[in-house]
Amino acid sequence: MTDINRQAIFEQVQATLVELFELDAADVTPDAQLYQELDLDSIDAVDLVVHLQNQTGKKIKPEDFKSVRTVDDIVDALIGLMQAD
Repeated sequence: MTDINRQAIFEQVQATLVELFELDAADVTPDAQLYQELDLDSIDAVDLVVHLQNQTGKKIKPEDFKSVRTVDDIVDALIGLMQAD
């Protein structure tokens, strides 16, 4: 198994959020609340999941993202997906 670099995954998630939703990178911190602080909605969450699936080549199950509330939760979910191989 390859070493999973948490910081690199965070940076990729951050770049994705900035690109897809025109957020300020400074606002996309690990503990930023997706819905309250970053103003994402359920449609945005679906867009994000589709984009992350394309980037990782992994199928993301909706239940894997149901408990996601912060940017760091996304990082944790992606690490879990990558370790599942």
